[in-house]
Amino acid sequence: MATTATKKAATKKRKYSRIDLRVTPEQKDLLEKAASLAGLSLSAYMLSQCLKVARENIEAHQRLVLSDRDRELFLSLMENPPEPCQALKSAMSKFQDEYEN
Repeated sequence: MATTATKKAATKKRKYSRIDLRVTPEQKDLLEKAASLAGLSLSAYMLSQCLKVARENIEAHQRLVLSDRDRELFLSLMENPPEPCQALKSAMSKFQDEYEN
């Protein structure tokens, strides 16, 4: 079983990229206080928080949540699409002329 020192050494070896961030002294004090309360170094605290938010942002972007009403409307339109309006017909015709001939 790997010791804590071995794990830290292995983790350090893999970290080779760096991100620099400029902040005001007040912002740095606030971040350092939060890191201290969490029992982490400033770097470890910032990395953990940034990764958490990044994962949440990516998940929110990749997932679309609809209300029951919106979901029913979407499914209904997929099953029974309306007739295309004149503007859509013109756009389809223009697309076909430019890209399909």
